[in-house]
Amino acid sequence: MHVGINVTDLNKSIEFYSKVFNAEPVKVKPDYAKFLLDNPGLNFTLNVKEEVSGNQVGHFGFQVENLEEVLQHKGRLEGFGFFAREEMDVTCCYATQDKFWVTDPDGNEWEVFYTKGNVESMTIDPACCATQPENIEIKPSSSCCS
Repeated sequence: MHVGINVTDLNKSIEFYSKVFNAEPVKVKPDYAKFLLDNPGLNFTLNVKEEVSGNQVGHFGFQVENLEEVLQHKGRLEGFGFFAREEMDVTCCYATQDKFWVTDPDGNEWEVFYTKGNVESMTIDPACCATQPENIEIKPSSSCCS
């Protein structure tokens, strides 16, 4: 899988994602960085833009096998000084989940979650699945890799 996001400060983003992914980028240029992860298999790129407005993606996430893994990742990222917003035993996306969220320097939200079981409703909490920004103007891109 490949995901490319636009960022305004490459150094801050590299620092953030190196900690979140527990890996260093395999390629860094003045306006670009690339991470290659084995588990999960992910080609993740940072593409520098002068301005990033709005969030064209709802959120990103890693599904783990159990609550212990959720807490392990949460503790590791809090050790770097990140604020981790915890949500335990929530109904979200037709499932009961334990999770936490961290936010990158450009406002992209990442969740680490464990699915405890399936349920019949999407959510009981309108705040489910990260922050849903209001009144965002989405501008179509005219360039490659944006």
